[in-house]
Amino acid sequence: MSALDFTQTSTTRRTGDAERAQILADPGFGSHFTDFMAHARWTAEGGWETSEVLPYGPLQLSPAAAVLHYGQEIFEGLKAFRHADGSIWTFRPEVNAERLQRSARRLALPELPTEEFLASLRAVVAADEPWVPEATSEESLYLRPFMFASEEFLGVRASHTVDYYVIASPAGPYFPRGVQPLVVWITDEYARAGAGGTGAAKCGGNYASSLLGKREAAEHGADEVLFLDSETHTSIDELSGMNVFAVTRDGRLLTPALTGSILEGVTRASILRLAEDRGLGVSEQPLVMSEVLEQLASGEITEMFACGTAAVINPIGEFKAHGGTWTVGDGGSGETTLALRKELTDIQYGRIADRHGWLTRLV
Repeated sequence: MSALDFTQTSTTRRTGDAERAQILADPGFGSHFTDFMAHARWTAEGGWETSEVLPYGPLQLSPAAAVLHYGQEIFEGLKAFRHADGSIWTFRPEVNAERLQRSARRLALPELPTEEFLASLRAVVAADEPWVPEATSEESLYLRPFMFASEEFLGVRASHTVDYYVIASPAGPYFPRGVQPLVVWITDEYARAGAGGTGAAKCGGNYASSLLGKREAAEHGADEVLFLDSETHTSIDELSGMNVFAVTRDGRLLTPALTGSILEGVTRASILRLAEDRGLGVSEQPLVMSEVLEQLASGEITEMFACGTAAVINPIGEFKAHGGTWTVGDGGSGETTLALRKELTDIQYGRIADRHGWLTRLV
């Protein structure tokens, strides 16, 4: 049983039905937010001892709060899905809880127990139940748990006060064009993370370091940027926020091995399991970029895709770099890519059996 009860603050403030329906008709991604949020506070003296559900709104933070100066913060991302019977579920939340704990260890933050993490999700979704879209599409309620150092202190050490929140946002497709093949720019100037750094943690600094690469990609007409390893600049790490997969002509599924600089994605792990179920030969290995481009040219690699919680699975249709342009397969979406995406989303929305026990009911 959770020690944090996330008691809801009494309030009559809610978005009106008509305004909420208008937002849910075209939510975009990350642009609108629900009526409530969960909050818990940790102190070095008392541990996790305060929790509540309160109206969504601005945070009051000291200009000397440690997070603003030293970047001690982490976050997670997962979704709530409404099933046909009206119930609301989420996908493998205990894995997100475990990753948040790993990220906390790396950033010297307190670990939130799994049961408390789940309690915070249930509390927010129960309070914001009308915001969860109907099960008639692939829309969902995106959940963003995050934790940061809030102590008013300028010395360089781990904060003695930490705040944890969960906010929620109705979500449509992550990419404005929907599930269409991406054009990906291979940067040879920037790296996302380095050995011994924070690449395996889900913290804001990793994403901040990707932004110049994303800008470079946009300048070359690409949707996303691909980062190579920081040491040799030869092997694929990941996109700015997604893991990468390749499908070979002889039925193998390849993805970069986890090196400590690559985020261990929940979607990534789920795809590996579904691929094994389908009889695909699964291999986690270094993917040398020059070899991948050669295999694209020869037809040995027939499909590539990126994956993450927000976008689920999105095909890659083309790579660009200073040295040229390479088409993936016929430039389309790919049969295996779309089949894996359909199976994964069908599980999430309760359209097929959850044979691995990945779903957790929230409401």
